Amino acid sequence: MAQRFSLAACDVVGFDLDHTLCRYNLPESARLIYNSFAEFLVKEKGYDKELLTVTPEDWDFCCKGLALDLEDGNFIKLADNGTVLRASHGTRMMAPEELAKEYGRKEWKYFMSDPGMACRSGKYYIYDNYFDLPGALLCARVVDSLTKHNGQRTFDFWKDIVAGIQYNYKMSAFKENCGIYFPEIKRDPGRYLHSCSESVKKWLRQLKNAGKILLLITSSHSDYCRLLCKHILGNDFADLFDIVITNALKPGFFSHSPSQRPFRRLEDDEEQEALPSLDKPGWYSQGNAVHLHELLKKMTGKPEPKVVYFGDSMHSDIFPARHYSNWETVLILEELIGDRDWKPEEVEPLEKKGKYEGQKSKPLYSLSDKWGSFFIDSTSGLENTEDVLVYTWSCKRISTYSTIAIPSIEAIAELPLDYEFTRFSSSNSNTAGYYPSPPLVLANGESLTTK
Repeated sequence: MAQRFSLAACDVVGFDLDHTLCRYNLPESARLIYNSFAEFLVKEKGYDKELLTVTPEDWDFCCKGLALDLEDGNFIKLADNGTVLRASHGTRMMAPEELAKEYGRKEWKYFMSDPGMACRSGKYYIYDNYFDLPGALLCARVVDSLTKHNGQRTFDFWKDIVAGIQYNYKMSAFKENCGIYFPEIKRDPGRYLHSCSESVKKWLRQLKNAGKILLLITSSHSDYCRLLCKHILGNDFADLFDIVITNALKPGFFSHSPSQRPFRRLEDDEEQEALPSLDKPGWYSQGNAVHLHELLKKMTGKPEPKVVYFGDSMHSDIFPARHYSNWETVLILEELIGDRDWKPEEVEPLEKKGKYEGQKSKPLYSLSDKWGSFFIDSTSGLENTEDVLVYTWSCKRISTYSTIAIPSIEAIAELPLDYEFTRFSSSNSNTAGYYPSPPLVLANGESLTTK
């Protein structure tokens, strides 16, 4: 594989919508998502009202890549070899001694050596994106509450979380003005959404004028997609895209067969009959990558059109697009903004960490005092282990499945289309594919241990 990657060499450029093309005001959207679940749990399921109160300090718990054991209520942060670097019970962080007793130096019981380990399971849940993170804080506080008031040691609250998802985010919720989330977004979109910059809009038109086929593939439903796109791109947004696919149900869009996940025609944002194939550009619902590939071959006149896909979710976008469809992948990673001021020498045992103090919530992409860096961590909490820095499981997945990683589309919008990026796979370096530069914690990557 070539060491360089260029958009000019691609025939098709595809985008996820939420947190990729559409950037959210994270402090506002996180509170809204949290409240949509918390109010459901309190009012409909009888949970303690203390869940409704969130302090600015509480948000420090949020960190991408954490896994929740649904039965024991423990959150864990994994090293790239599957061992547990940090853990909490609810929001209470485990001290090194407790961590060593609970997990030792073994692989986590649900870890699979394949970095494509499922994020969705009946046993655990991995928090992968900014829609997930408010739920991590809520679930941790549910564990706190049930432990404190009921003395529970095992938990079955996940079924109520799933019920909250269905209530607030079901397909008809937008149209019915149901739940808390959609009515509030419709009432005041500017509070929660950032409009695309002029440089991004110009860049999209530049791609289109260069003859690229532009795709939008989102798991959001068509009515919500329409609201977002009108707000961030303008009323003529549909002119930018050759194919729009909503309710794509990723990652199944990439992994499921056409018979399992056919495309459906849309009429007034309602799904219609299943289609035996995808014959022409347009706006569709659900679908699968196999039928899309056949259409792209016809549109480009090439037996293997080269596709690049931009997305923020490793689980739903990057891993499946690379693994199942062999697409180039560009990971939108706002942690490249938030982690750059953290230095390896700041790693210290958990018992020495002071309480986070501050009046304002930190952005969700910023460094968590509780969990440390998204990219690396110290093994100081592991029993009989030399204190070294290691890559996290999340960091390893980035370099394995992403072509490049960028903080936002805006970061590359003013580059010429033939700009040549360095791929992650171009060398043994774990930092090669970060643009414009790797986070400072990885700048001395040669000193890190890959176990």
